[in-house]
Amino acid sequence: MTEAHYHVLGMGNAIVDILARAEDDFLVEQKLAKGSMRLVDMDESQRLYAAMGPAIEASGGSAGNTVAGIASLGGRCSYVGKVADDQLGAVYSHDMRAIGARFDVAPLAAGGLPTARSMIFITPDGERTMNTYLGACHMLGPDDIDADLVADTAITYFEGFLWDAPSAREAFHKAAEIAHKAGRKVSLTLSDAFCVDRFRSDFKRLLRDGTIDILLANDAELKSFYQTSSFGAALEALRTDCRMAAVTVGADGSFVVTPDEIQQVPATPVETVIDTTGAGDLYASGFLYGVARGFALTDAAALGSLVAAEVITHIGPRPAVSLLDLARQQGYPL
Repeated sequence: MTEAHYHVLGMGNAIVDILARAEDDFLVEQKLAKGSMRLVDMDESQRLYAAMGPAIEASGGSAGNTVAGIASLGGRCSYVGKVADDQLGAVYSHDMRAIGARFDVAPLAAGGLPTARSMIFITPDGERTMNTYLGACHMLGPDDIDADLVADTAITYFEGFLWDAPSAREAFHKAAEIAHKAGRKVSLTLSDAFCVDRFRSDFKRLLRDGTIDILLANDAELKSFYQTSSFGAALEALRTDCRMAAVTVGADGSFVVTPDEIQQVPATPVETVIDTTGAGDLYASGFLYGVARGFALTDAAALGSLVAAEVITHIGPRPAVSLLDLARQQGYPL
């Protein structure tokens, strides 16, 4: 097997985030569950946009943010996601290519579904509540998968949110099969506890049948996955199911899980949390890039914690500084 040229290919929903600060009372008035991610239609998206305060627009999407982090770390990466041939689609495509990621997926023709957008409300504690209209993301399909690109990538990484679109599931299976035939690894993030509720049985099957080599989750997602209130019990269940996993627990850091052991890795301290949008996505950047580079799993998790700590110190889901410089300052051999 030849060495892969690319470290990570991220596949997910290409979404432009529209972020605004909001008080808890606003969430109550709008009947929004704090900290959740829900899917909305275009009308609801427009209603929330009209109700929100001054906003910042930023290219996002879970896997897109992860790819942005890997690019900032100096990794060779690519992205598969669907945008429309419209203003937001042009912004998204430019942003991905400008950070150094390969992004070749053809956009939807103008006049069809628009590029996806997510109304994100950030409360004073830094928590984010997301309301996402998927638009063009629904049209991502098997024809968007470049077999040669997948085969030349060490880790192909999928976000769980893809499961909301049937054609994206087909694309997922096609890419996973290509990756494994080429001797590469496949990774999945559970994305959101509500996403797990929708697709728990599918995700368990993917993990247990070996489709997923590397699972990423946070503590709430993992407890939802195993339908237990005990995080310890969920970790033990995961150990029996997974080949490799990383589970974040906020300020308490993360746990690296293999069939042989469970190891806790501390979080990188942060003085003030401004916005948690993208924290899990950027943790995945550091962890997956570390694994692709051959780091020990605890070192990969520590790199994930370092870059996640950077993104929560400012508004927006992508790095505001060079993560490569930041990692080198901390002694990482990048």
